[in-house]
Amino acid sequence: MSTTDAVAFWDGHYAARPAATDPRPNVRLAETVTGLTPGGALDLGCGNGGDALWLARRGWQVTAVDISAVAVERLAGLARSRGLGGRVTAERHDLRASFPQGGFDLVCAHYLHTPFDLDRASVLRAAAHALRSDGRLLVVDHGSTAPWSWNQDPDVRYPAPQEVAVGLDLDPAAWTVERADAPRRIATGPGGRTAEVTDHVLLIRRTA
Repeated sequence: MSTTDAVAFWDGHYAARPAATDPRPNVRLAETVTGLTPGGALDLGCGNGGDALWLARRGWQVTAVDISAVAVERLAGLARSRGLGGRVTAERHDLRASFPQGGFDLVCAHYLHTPFDLDRASVLRAAAHALRSDGRLLVVDHGSTAPWSWNQDPDVRYPAPQEVAVGLDLDPAAWTVERADAPRRIATGPGGRTAEVTDHVLLIRRTA
């Protein structure tokens, strides 16, 4: 499918629901980043912007990207309204065609899934190479299907974190896997609905 189709899908996805006024960070981000020294962060697929705003409040300089102009514009407005405009740069990128410039101390990719063609391994490999020394790449994927997920395909397969790491084909002399597990949690979806879900968590640190 074309870039136009993907942009239309994700713009429609965000435009169809009210703009989030106080988006929350992902649980796995908060538990991973707390304690790290703030630096430059890249949020791939920023969505409603909860992760980017949470990082900015804690002193990180955040570049937040999404294929949806609706999501990017909403996040930029939220950042300005909270006095974080100087700490959050929101950019529209189709990661199939472009990747943000610069080096980062943290790159996070939460639920970077799409019904459109995307060479995720190449995107995440580019993210690993964008890390500065001692920087971390945090990849959090779905390990189960929530009742409110846009993808209800019963045959969908969720690769294990270690499998994702192998697919990145990173030199172990320069990148180290610090975490690869599948914790469960109670998630809250639209309308306050809750369900137990599984996250696939991969944390890679650049050592050289």
